[in-house]
Amino acid sequence: QVQLVESGGGLVQAGGSLRLSCAASGSIFSIYAMGWYRQAPGKQRELVATVTSGGNTNYADSVKGRFTISRDNAKNTVYLQMNSLKPEDTAVYYCRFTGWNYDSWGQGTQLTVSS
Repeated sequence: QVQLVESGGGLVQAGGSLRLSCAASGSIFSIYAMGWYRQAPGKQRELVATVTSGGNTNYADSVKGRFTISRDNAKNTVYLQMNSLKPEDTAVYYCRFTGWNYDSWGQGTQLTVSS
């Protein structure tokens, strides 16, 4: 069982920056990938960014050049640095860890970007 705890959400003005963190605990073995997803009201959950165990990253087109995903393997933590935030980035952000025997999601953290 892998538990994920997100932190760092909040209210920020357009153009501002924020960093989300997601720490994993429990029976963590062979992490394949870590990722961030988001779900805005009335919309489906969508991928924001992922990073594999080999360090390969993938970003949604809407956040490329503004968001950066990074990880600290020693701390089993993944981060999402968000710059130049826009009102359309407003959503609940979820982290996700996938491994050989688990696919775990965090509880979500709210990000609200005011115009």
